[in-house]
Amino acid sequence: MATAAFTITLPEGVWIGDLSRANPEAEIRVLAALPDDDVGVGHVEILHPDAESIVEAMRAEASVTAVEVFEVHDGRALVQFRTTEPLLLVPIQRTGIPIQLPFTISNGELDWEITAPHERLSELATLFEELGIPFEVHHVQQNVDLRQLLTDTQSELVDEAIERGYYDTPRECTLTELAEQLDMAPSTISETLHRAEEKIVKEFAGAGEEAPAPMRQRR
Repeated sequence: MATAAFTITLPEGVWIGDLSRANPEAEIRVLAALPDDDVGVGHVEILHPDAESIVEAMRAEASVTAVEVFEVHDGRALVQFRTTEPLLLVPIQRTGIPIQLPFTISNGELDWEITAPHERLSELATLFEELGIPFEVHHVQQNVDLRQLLTDTQSELVDEAIERGYYDTPRECTLTELAEQLDMAPSTISETLHRAEEKIVKEFAGAGEEAPAPMRQRR
């Protein structure tokens, strides 16, 4: 699993991107989004001094078939809409990646953070490219669950070594002292820790097993 943080630039002609660019000081926070066959349903919070004008502009969009206003007050509007152009939902739906909400659209761009397997992120990047959606990746961070990576014995020994200061700088506990405290042979501890360290280092360095290419910057 990996977490990718990236910025999407909504193409010209995509109604919500055009609406956002026409009102660059507005923030459109997407609180919920649901694909439904060939349409999409969204629940958004609009922040703008004249939020009502943004709502009316939304109503005027040809691809927006329904708008329900829950609240308009002090530069804030809560709105649910239905659109026949759910561009952002298409690649997410095809890859099966859960939509992580909320996210904010401002001046035609949105920052998004998604957690998924590497191959799903690569597939998502390809779909963005096919749909003509420019994006810029800020970082891709690998998520490692050490409890799944290590055996129970390795995990317990690493925890003990950390707790007793074996990995501190300067070291507060030597290998011999650790062996005495745990009533184990130094050679056994050394070999077990080495195997655990090898797994951890290779996993973080990406050398444990070959993975599909992650998302990469495409503009």
